[in-house]
Amino acid sequence: MSVKVLAQKFSSLTTMIALIVLMIIITCINPNFMTANNLLNLLLQVTANGFIAFGMTFVILTSGIDLSVGAILALSSAVSAGFIAQGMPLPLAVLCALIIGAFLGAINGALIAYGKLAPFIVTLATQMVYRGATLVFTDGNPITKHMDGYFLAYIGQGYLLGIPFPVILMILVFIILWILLHKTAFGKSVYALGGNEKAAYISGIKLNKVKIAIYTLSGAMSAISGLIISSRLSSATPQAGSGYEMYAIAAVVLGGTSLMGGKGRMFGTMIGVLIIGVLNNGLNIIGVSAFWQQVIQGLVILVAVLIDVIRSKRK
Repeated sequence: MSVKVLAQKFSSLTTMIALIVLMIIITCINPNFMTANNLLNLLLQVTANGFIAFGMTFVILTSGIDLSVGAILALSSAVSAGFIAQGMPLPLAVLCALIIGAFLGAINGALIAYGKLAPFIVTLATQMVYRGATLVFTDGNPITKHMDGYFLAYIGQGYLLGIPFPVILMILVFIILWILLHKTAFGKSVYALGGNEKAAYISGIKLNKVKIAIYTLSGAMSAISGLIISSRLSSATPQAGSGYEMYAIAAVVLGGTSLMGGKGRMFGTMIGVLIIGVLNNGLNIIGVSAFWQQVIQGLVILVAVLIDVIRSKRK
């Protein structure tokens, strides 16, 4: 086993220890945190951020960034809700949401790959475009017509064997993406691209195709989150997903993935997602003011970036 892999596994281990310590501290303050109902609720709460963070992991591993994920979430769910309101069958509308999310992500990837533009600039611009398009499409109002169908409701509110369906779906998607990243040629291409783009090109990796595929995946993950949120609310709101990109980036970086690219693991991202979820849930249970929660969440994002900078300087 290489030193690089050992270092990444050690990083994931330290992140897991941080998660356990955080859970112990919150439990000591309020024992209700460790009840079965609250833990299931916590897992349900993290699913929306989880899907986005999984896609963001691939993006950040290539030293990229995707600031448009929240806007893609909103636009894909709004358009699919519009289709539902017009009488489209729910399963087909759900498929359309995934296709739309993937397509919007592919636009990001194409602009970055073929336009040779910085991911930050591209996704910042498309974030504004997609969010504006959502407001135009919805006229600034939530779409609620026919949004209470059983199929759609089950996606975000259903239970299977006593476990929330979104949690089961998140675990299944995590396993699939873990295999894709760590056990396939595509995953090796992602690491190679993030580690040294010039060397990856010389080795024969089709850089543009990999970049487009990564941002397409990120868009599809955002669409899944949008479906879950729409299902919970029984509506698609134009402001859905606002700020979600920051939580996803924080979860990925907390999980040990370097913003410089080339280093990180899916398992670490899962732990990072849980840390963000435990923090938010714990602050609510403890009774911390919503205003202070925002301050604390901002500090966590700052700490996550600082940790990444320190890691980079040590290597």
